[in-house]
Amino acid sequence: MAARFEGRVAFVTGASRGIGKGILEQFASEGAKVAFIDVNEEALTETTNELREKGYDVYSKVANVADADQVDNAVNEIHETFGSIDILVNNAGVIRDNLLFKMTDLDWETVMNVHLRGSFNATRAVQKYMVNQKYGRIINISSTSALGNRGQANYATAKAGIQGFTKTLAIELGRYGITTNAVAPGFIETEMTKETAARIGISFEDLIEVSVPTIPVGRTGKPADIANAVAFFADEKSSFVNGQVLYVAGGPKD
Repeated sequence: MAARFEGRVAFVTGASRGIGKGILEQFASEGAKVAFIDVNEEALTETTNELREKGYDVYSKVANVADADQVDNAVNEIHETFGSIDILVNNAGVIRDNLLFKMTDLDWETVMNVHLRGSFNATRAVQKYMVNQKYGRIINISSTSALGNRGQANYATAKAGIQGFTKTLAIELGRYGITTNAVAPGFIETEMTKETAARIGISFEDLIEVSVPTIPVGRTGKPADIANAVAFFADEKSSFVNGQVLYVAGGPKD
C-alpha cells in the first residue's frame, strides 16, 4: 500500500524544532518530499541532517518568513527542486509576551510580522503553483491563545488573525482544488512553552504540573499530536474539509 503522501511535496515554515519539526517528520515518514525554512541556521542544519540520515528527500534554507523576497526565492527553488508544492504549513512563530502596559512597539511588530506577514508571504508565494496544478492543501497553525490569554495581547491577536486568514483563503481558493484549514494547539511541550515558563518565573516541570489538571485528557500535548491533525487536513481524502479550525488541546475550547 502506497504511503499517504507519496509523490507529494510539503513545505513547512519555521520547522527546525518543536511543532514544525514534528510536522516535517510526519510528512517525510509518510512518503512526502519535504522542504522548510527557518532563521535558526544551527537548528536548521541539525534537522536537515537528521532527516537526510533517515533517507528522506529534504530541501532547507535559512530564510525569514517576514521577508517576502526571501520567501519567494525559497518557494521558487523548492518548485524547481521537486517539481511541485502540494502542501503548505504556515508554522513559523515567535512569542514576545508581556502585559499590555509593558508591551513595546517591537514586541507587537515582531509577533505580527512573523505570524501574519509570514503566513501571507508564504501563502501568496505558493498559491500560484497550487492554482496552476488545481490542487493544494494549506494548513495554518493558530493557537488556543486566539481565544484570549493574559500577557499575550500580540500573540493572541496574531493567532486570531490566522483564523480569519484561513477562512478567507478557503473561500477564495476552494474552486481551484485547494483547501485551507487551521490547527490550534493547546499546551504542547516545545521550546516556546519553555520560554513561557521562564517568563512567568517557574520551571518547565512546574508549568506542566500545574497545567495537567486543567486538561481533560490528563496530559500535555506533544508535537506529534499536532502533526497528526495537520496530516488529516493535508490528506487528499480531506477535500471536503475547508475553512475549519481544529483545536488540539486535550479538551473542548469555546
